[in-house]
Amino acid sequence: MEFSHLIEQQDIVLKVSFGILVLMSLLSWSVILIRSVFVMRQKSLAKATQNSFFDTPDFASLNTSLKGQGGVFYFMVKESVQAVDDYYHHEMNLGLSKTLGYRDFLELSIKNTMQKQLRRFDGGLTMLASIGAVAPFIGLFGTVWGIFNALMDISTQGQVSIATISAPIGEALVATAAGLFVAIPAVLGYNAISRINRNFRADTDHFAHILFIHLLKMEGK
Repeated sequence: MEFSHLIEQQDIVLKVSFGILVLMSLLSWSVILIRSVFVMRQKSLAKATQNSFFDTPDFASLNTSLKGQGGVFYFMVKESVQAVDDYYHHEMNLGLSKTLGYRDFLELSIKNTMQKQLRRFDGGLTMLASIGAVAPFIGLFGTVWGIFNALMDISTQGQVSIATISAPIGEALVATAAGLFVAIPAVLGYNAISRINRNFRADTDHFAHILFIHLLKMEGK
């Protein structure tokens, strides 16, 4: 049996099931590719920001040396520099600065910026997890429906033969395989992206400590 012929012979229930699986597969691969490109770009930007940051001798030239780079590390530096400026020059809109010392205020600013930036890395993971969990059950539903059709054909014709049950059983097996074909990449992609995100979070946390220490040194605190 050819796959195209098999699809044409399916009833509306199986066609809808396969349509859902195809849509899930497209969404899954789209998320995997988009998130992979996103993380690779963020790593490249982070490396560039680190190099520029360590090559900057003083606090006043940070904004100039990091201008337009973008990325998580860039915004951490930018927001931290802005927080330092606010601490010293904008007392009216920062009552918190009167309660916290400079060190605590700077640490809080870096942590808040880091958490806000890292939230972007979780985009699409819920979808991958949902697809990985649901797709096998949709394939299983197609399997059950195919077997049900085979039993109905047998009851209608009153006899059992290979010709009677081959097409419905074939549909059932294809539905099972399709569900696994969609679920396995989604699960693997979820695990891979989650691991990459954890590693990048660890690198970001390390950079946050370095940023904190360097800003203290630049300000002479």
